[in-house]
Amino acid sequence: MPFRAVWRSLALTLLAYMMMVSESQSNEGVGSGYGRIPDGAFSVVAEVRAKPGREAELRAVTLPLIQLVRGDPTNLVYFLQEDRFSSGHFIFYEVFASEADFEAHNAQPYVKAWFAKLPDLALGGVQAMKMKILGTPTP
Repeated sequence: MPFRAVWRSLALTLLAYMMMVSESQSNEGVGSGYGRIPDGAFSVVAEVRAKPGREAELRAVTLPLIQLVRGDPTNLVYFLQEDRFSSGHFIFYEVFASEADFEAHNAQPYVKAWFAKLPDLALGGVQAMKMKILGTPTP
């Protein structure tokens, strides 16, 4: 088979595959992951601010939490955010199916180790709001 024919065949195969993937994703719909969050799920919105001059250190000890928390099978959603205009001001958004799941998460050694570092790095520790998720989709 000539080179052009092989190339064309590969391109057509790739195009067909991309169309199949695109179609299967469109069938799932935008925001389809929300269905896995149960009604009344337990969420936390928390913030912590670095002490002046300790922003980089607090960021360095906080960034590993992303992979660790998202790897926790009881965690449904986890976002760590930093204020674009106030370096060292972090906002956490976490969702668990229940408060018991959240408390079990907080009992993990890596979470306890992170909290133990805060007196040196953060102003006033963590400020948290414990929330209830409303309006989750029903199957």
